[in-house]
Amino acid sequence: MSFNFWNSSSLYGSNNGSTNLYSLFSERNAIKNGTYKKLLKSYYSSLGEASDSETSSGSRRGSNNIIDKLLREKMYPTVSEETQKANSDLTSGIGSLKSSVSTLQSEKTFEDTENGSTAAEKVVSAMKSYVANYNDVVTASKSSTLTNKTAYVANMMSTTSKFEKELGEIGVMLKKDSTLQLDETKLKGADLSKVQKLFSADNIQSYGSTIASRIKFAGGSSNTTTGSTNNSTSTDDKKPTGSGAAALKTDGEALASSELYAKTKDKDGNETYDISKILSTAKSFVSNYNTMFDKAESSTNSGVLSNLSYIRERTANNTKALKEFGFTVDKKGRLSLDEETFKKADMDKVHDFFKSYGSYVASNASRVDYYMNTKANAASGYTSKASYNIPPVSDYSTSI
Repeated sequence: MSFNFWNSSSLYGSNNGSTNLYSLFSERNAIKNGTYKKLLKSYYSSLGEASDSETSSGSRRGSNNIIDKLLREKMYPTVSEETQKANSDLTSGIGSLKSSVSTLQSEKTFEDTENGSTAAEKVVSAMKSYVANYNDVVTASKSSTLTNKTAYVANMMSTTSKFEKELGEIGVMLKKDSTLQLDETKLKGADLSKVQKLFSADNIQSYGSTIASRIKFAGGSSNTTTGSTNNSTSTDDKKPTGSGAAALKTDGEALASSELYAKTKDKDGNETYDISKILSTAKSFVSNYNTMFDKAESSTNSGVLSNLSYIRERTANNTKALKEFGFTVDKKGRLSLDEETFKKADMDKVHDFFKSYGSYVASNASRVDYYMNTKANAASGYTSKASYNIPPVSDYSTSI
């Protein structure tokens, strides 16, 4: 069984999703600039003109009250008791899940306790807690309106889907409703080193590290645990400055272009690359790459998170090639550049590599910049069908 995260109403192909999103944007903008109220007034005015009995000032006041009520309901939708409970459960569940992941990432969990529990018993106990807390969070998120949290939960569920095979090997099964089920007998007989590797805190690409990252941001402060969505007050409503995404797009495109590698003649008339110019662009690429992740990783926007994930995965898949040119990827996924190694590298190979890698990073960085600057908070919405309600974008390849 495979969790169909990108289904027909998901990120890649939901015409209804994009229509609803644009409709939501239009409504909110219309409310803020007064257009919505004018349309309502025009509508009720036309009804009054069609009826002789609706010409009195009392009737006009009545219609104005209706208009004000509709506007209030649009801006501040009523939240049911069920939704309030889901919001509260999600907030508390995230804290519990964070603790469970931390336990599975601790080396002490995989050590026998003198005159106490064995490592296997401790791992089973920790995994039972993780599965229970994971399921509580997933269940609550489906009815929650806390979009600054549900976006990260949806990303967490996508990560679990990607690691379904590895999880299954240690007895953690992914069910059709996106929750987990634990086979204790299989886990007890599993190689504990596999469990430890899967939840490794040292490897930023591990299942445990990725889940921990999503939970960390999902546990950020919210305006309310019982109210409506945070769309009007989230930090994404403020235009970010210095995210580095737009600059990274420019650097990636430059490193992929032929112009940067145009040869010039030295004082002896020999054709050579302008190494200093290429190096300067590479250094800028590294700086803006790291700045973008530092600034954008805490975003609540699923469009931002998805594109950061694509870039991170492409970089991880090309660690060996990057190292050949002097680029190093640390445990947090940040880049650094050894200038001397880069200067000695074959620029033909550098160019060939960045034609694909640089273009790919530039394309996704452009989308990060777009989602951050259009204040597309509604894109953080997580639907009951485990999909993101954001405009469709083109498919991405995950490997060169």
